[in-house]
Amino acid sequence: MSETATAPELDDHDSELKRSITGRLLFFYTLGDVLGSGIYVLIGLVAAAVGGAFWIAFALGVTVAAITGAAYAELVTKYPRAAGASLYVNKAFGNRALTFLVTVSFLAASMAASGSLATGFASYFAELWSGPPALLVSLVFVAILVVVNYIGITESVVINMLMTFVEAAGLVIVMIIGVVHVARGDADFGVLTHIDTGGDYTSPALAVLAGISFSFFAMTGFENTVNVAEETIEPYKAFPRSLVGGMLVAGLVYVLVSMAAALTVPTETLASSDAALLEVVKAGILPFSTELMTTLFSVIALVAITNTTLVTIVTQPRILYGMAREDVVPGIFAKVHAERRSPWVGLLFSGTVVGLLLVVGTLLTEAGGGIDLVGRLATVTVVLLLAIYALVIVACLMLRGHDEHDDIFRANTPLLLVGLVGNLAILGFTVYDDPTSLVWCAGLLAIGVVLFLAEYLFGSKGTADDTPEYDAV
Repeated sequence: MSETATAPELDDHDSELKRSITGRLLFFYTLGDVLGSGIYVLIGLVAAAVGGAFWIAFALGVTVAAITGAAYAELVTKYPRAAGASLYVNKAFGNRALTFLVTVSFLAASMAASGSLATGFASYFAELWSGPPALLVSLVFVAILVVVNYIGITESVVINMLMTFVEAAGLVIVMIIGVVHVARGDADFGVLTHIDTGGDYTSPALAVLAGISFSFFAMTGFENTVNVAEETIEPYKAFPRSLVGGMLVAGLVYVLVSMAAALTVPTETLASSDAALLEVVKAGILPFSTELMTTLFSVIALVAITNTTLVTIVTQPRILYGMAREDVVPGIFAKVHAERRSPWVGLLFSGTVVGLLLVVGTLLTEAGGGIDLVGRLATVTVVLLLAIYALVIVACLMLRGHDEHDDIFRANTPLLLVGLVGNLAILGFTVYDDPTSLVWCAGLLAIGVVLFLAEYLFGSKGTADDTPEYDAV
């Protein structure tokens, strides 16, 4: 057990990534990712599972996620480097195979999320222009975000912050509609306590648990934040406030938006809609043209999806970069562009995989497989991330007393135990409710076999850390 000391000096020469993200930018980066497209896309599924009280699922889900975020905040102040969960598990368990599995699982989850979001983007885009094929729209969408990421992390985070304001404005519109509806005396508050047990889930507990499972895709994203640790100014100060604070603000917004939707639109309408929040706007409660508001809200939803997808695409090459330096994946992923200082090899690889995922998913859908690509990839993301979240909490507890210094953020231990149980409970129910998701998880994890073989056959110890190199293109 090491003695507590002052925080070590951060040497930018240890990393080729550019340290330029301020605490304020980091807060909006977290808020924008957590507050992203999940609630725009999946709120109908949650309403269908729970009933009018579906706000409870969001409240409980974000509580579990926020506790997990506290574990991440502690670990990132102890190890302010890229790679996130993979690095923490590697430090705690020292098991190369487990670390590799976590790395590939996180990459698979991030890629599945990107595919789900890109498909959702195409659906909303069709509301404005139905001309181009959905697959083409999705692929061009991903390609544009890859280019933005290549230009640089600062530009990506600034764009993220601007889009966060736009997507938050859309949720504020929903809350204003709810307030106006209540002020008119038209709201039935009894709906907020109604839990539907007449459908697939015959007990209130199961209905709420199902709602948490469906809603958890909207809670994810905070884990992406720690992967820009090497690009953050004063990470010891910035991360606890920005990470946990961003999640708490997002959680409050989720609960208020859920209540507003439940009070203004019948639960059955929300449950049957692919764009449930758009149904709130179409209710015509505000004194504006419904057609105009529908178009405006569709644009806002596109911005929200873009924001979340941008963050997932930012994350993927940085995981590969960080773990290449740990000799877990091939060292080529540690290559950084000489001028842009972006991990371009990992970026091209992840963009290609997401594109292939979209092509394969679209072909399976058109072949009549009865697949909802958005929902399927969202479930795969949740399954993989819940397993990682549980491991991160265990790693946080195991690393207590190691590499301590005065500036470490310390998460509450009893809360961490609650978060561990919560993550495992949601994971168990999700797999029980949709066992087919494991097949898709296995398919995505097969990517790891290729990386493992490449590292095993051609990798060399210390390739990235000992011989850091820029690669100009």
